Amino acid sequence: MMIHTQQENSNLSGGQQTPPGSDSSLSRAAHTSVAVALGFILVLGVLGNFLLLLVFSRYPGLRTPANLLLVNISVSDMLVCLFGTPLSFAASVRGRWLTGSYGCRWYGFSNALFGVVSLVSLSLLSFERYAVLLSGSQLSSSHYRRARLSVAFSWLYSLAWTLPPLLGWSSYGPEGPGTVCSVQWRCRSVTARSYIICLFVFCLLLPLLLMFFCYGRILLAVRGVTRQAEGRIFLMVVAMVTGYLLCWTPYGVVAMLASFGRPGAVPPAAALIPALLAKTSTVLNPVICVLLNNQVGEHNYQCVCCDHLGSRNSSQEEKKTKIKKNKTSFVTTVHYMLRRVTLAMV
Repeated sequence: MMIHTQQENSNLSGGQQTPPGSDSSLSRAAHTSVAVALGFILVLGVLGNFLLLLVFSRYPGLRTPANLLLVNISVSDMLVCLFGTPLSFAASVRGRWLTGSYGCRWYGFSNALFGVVSLVSLSLLSFERYAVLLSGSQLSSSHYRRARLSVAFSWLYSLAWTLPPLLGWSSYGPEGPGTVCSVQWRCRSVTARSYIICLFVFCLLLPLLLMFFCYGRILLAVRGVTRQAEGRIFLMVVAMVTGYLLCWTPYGVVAMLASFGRPGAVPPAAALIPALLAKTSTVLNPVICVLLNNQVGEHNYQCVCCDHLGSRNSSQEEKKTKIKKNKTSFVTTVHYMLRRVTLAMV
């Protein structure tokens, strides 16, 4: 493994910009299509998460324990957009990796770290909602303390599982056609395979099982309330779990096929699609938060549109009336943005 790493460094430092082991078999049109999709993800991800963080900073009343985890998810998604997506976007525009082996390792590590933080935070969010439901009491300092501990745990847990490839347990390297970097899924050594199994179990499967358990218990608990409340909770559960499965399950399946399937079972072009789907989580997470959380959605709309609803002398009641009239068009616009992202991915 160390010999492989040294050879990779010498190749890249000698002027070879495409990481060794990659297969730059995509056509120019395919690279352009990937760049367009990444451009949409970059712009929409930055805007969506920036607006969400702006709302939480402007309205202290939104800083509930559950919303602290939403802020953590938004921060990790924003960091992916700022430190990861621009590198793969530039590489897709040029058709080759541009920042050498150290840039490749940084890209692989940072995307893995921030991605796992988001996944773990989603599962901890489901646990937080379940714990609040069990306690049945009003919010107290203990709830906030537990939420802060959950945020800290998500980062420490993610570091524990994403640092090992930098220390010799597996490695980060080129993926697909060489315009993105990740864990070396195709490495067949015992150490690499053991790491991939642990990463799959502890960073994908266990968070998913925790989400299923907590949201399942929440659904059972609200069955006897009202049809409207049960329907909204069910919609939230379906959206969160579906978003999780849509964004991350294809990536996990392809990674396991590349590691344990026959060599060449996953073509480089096919490996790009799950990677792009995983990146769309940076767009879907803030949208789901806005659409399924009435308070966040209302304040988000006010933050974006209130300054344009009337003159400075207009009363607060007039502003609220205009917000209600325009909220439908706001939600429609969000759905339209999601459709544009989906079409770009296809």
